[in-house]
Amino acid sequence: MPDGHENLFTKLVTFAAQFADLENQLSKPDVVSDPERLRNLAVRRAGIVDLVKRYSAYQNLSRQITEHEQIINLGTDAELAQLARDELPELRQEAEQLLEKIATELVTADDRAVGSVMLEVRAGTGGAEAALWAGDLFEMYQRYATQKGWQFESLDIAPAEVGGVRHAIANVRGTSVWQGLGYEGGVHSVKRVPATEAQGRIHTSTATVAVLPEPEKVQIEIPSADVQIHITTAQGPGGQNVNKVATAVRMSHKPTGIEVRLQSKSQAQNRVRAWQLLRTRVYDHYQRQKDMQRAQRRSNMIGSGDRSERIRTYRYKQNIMVDHRLGQSFSLEAELSGNLDELVDALITQDRAQRLAMSPGF
Repeated sequence: MPDGHENLFTKLVTFAAQFADLENQLSKPDVVSDPERLRNLAVRRAGIVDLVKRYSAYQNLSRQITEHEQIINLGTDAELAQLARDELPELRQEAEQLLEKIATELVTADDRAVGSVMLEVRAGTGGAEAALWAGDLFEMYQRYATQKGWQFESLDIAPAEVGGVRHAIANVRGTSVWQGLGYEGGVHSVKRVPATEAQGRIHTSTATVAVLPEPEKVQIEIPSADVQIHITTAQGPGGQNVNKVATAVRMSHKPTGIEVRLQSKSQAQNRVRAWQLLRTRVYDHYQRQKDMQRAQRRSNMIGSGDRSERIRTYRYKQNIMVDHRLGQSFSLEAELSGNLDELVDALITQDRAQRLAMSPGF
C-alpha cells in the first residue's frame, strides 16, 4: 500500500465487499422474483462496478510489481532480472496513474450508488410568472430524465390558475440519478419577458428546487405512533375543493414537525407515496443534523440544497444559463431541452476536486 493512502484503501475494501454482497444478493431466487428489490440492487451495483473493476486492475498491477521486485532482489537469473528492471518503471507509472483515477472517482462513488431521489420544484417570487417558470423547470427535468433513461414518476402536481405549477413533486429512479440531479437544489432565477407583459419589459422570477436522496426502508423506520394522518378532499388553485371524495393525504411527523401532503390519484396511492416522501424528508432532516455536527460538510458544491442559495440564472435575451457555482455560461436552449450533461459533468469535476482537497489520504 502506498504511503498516505490508508483512507483510500479502506474505502476501496469496503466497496469491494459491498459489490460482492450485491452480486450474491442478485443471484438469490427471492430477489430475482421481486422486481423492485432487483432493480434497486442492480442500480446500486451499476453505481460502483467500474470503481471495483479498477481496484481489481490496480491489485493485479501491484502483484506484478511485487513479483518484479522479488526477481530483481533474488538476482539468480541476470537476464530475467534485467527484463524486470526494464518493465518495473512502466508498471509503477501505470499503477500510480490508475490509483489517481480511482481516488478521483472514489469521492463521488457513494453518489453514483444512490438510485432514487425525490425532486421538488416550487414557484418562488414573481407571482404568475414564477408558477410558469416552475412548470418549465419541472418539464426540463422530465426531459433530462428521459434522455438518461431514468424513470420519472410525478407524485403530486399543484397547477396554477394561469398555467405552470405552484409546486410539483416527482420520484426519479435510475443509475447515478443522485449524481445527476444532486446539484440542482437551490434557487433558480429567470430573467425574461412574461407572456402577460404588454410593454415587453424583462421580469425576474424564481423557483426553488430541492433534491433528496431516497433512503431504503431498512435505513430508516418511522413508528406509526410518530405520524399523524389526516384525510381530506383535494384542493385546487385558491384552496377550493375540487371533488367531494376524501382522497388527499396529509401526514405529520410529530418528533420533527415535518409535514407531507399529496392529493393526486387515489387515497390508497397517496398513502403509499406520502409515506415514501415523509420517510425521505425525515431521513434528510436527521442526515443534515449529523452533517452540521461534523467539521466538514459533505461538499461545498452540492451544499445543503437550501432554498435560499441562488445557484443559477437563466437569461432568455442572451440565450444563456449561468451557473454561479462554476462561474460558467451554457446554452439556455440546450439546458431547457434537457441536455444537462455538459453542465453536470463540470459540476462533478469541480466537486471532486474540492472533496479530494478535503480528504486526507486520497
